[in-house]
Amino acid sequence: MDESPAISFGDNVRIASTPETIKLGVAGKNGQVYGITTPSVTGIEMIGQSPKDHAVNVYFEDASEALWFAPELVEFVDHGAGTAVEIAGQKSVRNTDGSWSNPTSQ
Repeated sequence: MDESPAISFGDNVRIASTPETIKLGVAGKNGQVYGITTPSVTGIEMIGQSPKDHAVNVYFEDASEALWFAPELVEFVDHGAGTAVEIAGQKSVRNTDGSWSNPTSQ
């Protein structure tokens, strides 16, 4: 039974090794989740196939690129503690448990 938490924005992940990910040179690579979408609505093309209508966007810093993957190809590593984002002047920082804190409001 898989005990990994659900993948969400900001998580660090590893791409599973399949014939398709090996061919594309991304098998075993680590990246960070930048988004999740519904391919039937957005029309994006994803790597892999999934019975679910979801795709996970993974950014690879070493290649400065992001690709969309079937969720089954994305393995949870950690919640990306310390990741900081700022939206409309509000800064949030990721905690080790996956929650977000707003250090400027404390």
